Amino acid sequence: MKLEISDWKTVPYAEAWDRQTACFDALVHAKQAGEEYVNRIVLCEHPHVYTLGRSGKETNMLLGEEQLRAIGASLYHIDRGGDITYHGPGQLVCYPILNLEEFSLGLKEYVHLLEEAVIRVCASYGITAGRVEKATGVWLDGDSPRARKICAIGVRSSHYVTMHGLALNVNTDLRYFSYIHPCGFIDKGVTSLQKELGREVPADEVKQRLCLELKGMLEGRQ
Repeated sequence: MKLEISDWKTVPYAEAWDRQTACFDALVHAKQAGEEYVNRIVLCEHPHVYTLGRSGKETNMLLGEEQLRAIGASLYHIDRGGDITYHGPGQLVCYPILNLEEFSLGLKEYVHLLEEAVIRVCASYGITAGRVEKATGVWLDGDSPRARKICAIGVRSSHYVTMHGLALNVNTDLRYFSYIHPCGFIDKGVTSLQKELGREVPADEVKQRLCLELKGMLEGRQ
């Protein structure tokens, strides 16, 4: 198995989408042609941006174009599942571009694996996180009125090859979530590692912990 980890640092969303799509298309082509390919885990951070998935509702974006410009954000309609979410400074975005068949993973199992990796990262900081039934992502106090999301997940899969991925709030400015109904929810909040711990968390440290979890879990399925 070839698994390459790349850190694209801070990159505009449109550029990252283009680069991600090129990697995805190359992997699909190589897989179909029986050629060698590389599985990738891409880490990055985006300037303020909102993305609306295929099944998302326009009404979950609460601002118009002029208001978006005023807060320095943009909106993209994209080809992943899920509804609307926010990406921005202080948030760790991870785009695994993988051949799921190589890891004997179905799409549902793959999403579960992403969630589990983040749950373990949260646990390493003493934060108990988990899942909410019929809602992807990672949550704190998910079965209570205090339910709040710390990580959003939305993926696209074609020929059992994945793109898009997860967004973990590390030192994120959570005010930007107030301009949307995050992932379509109007009765649940959002949080970050910083908010839960009461201190800023080193971004590189979180990247390392997430990569170790993902790499270990994927290699364990070989």
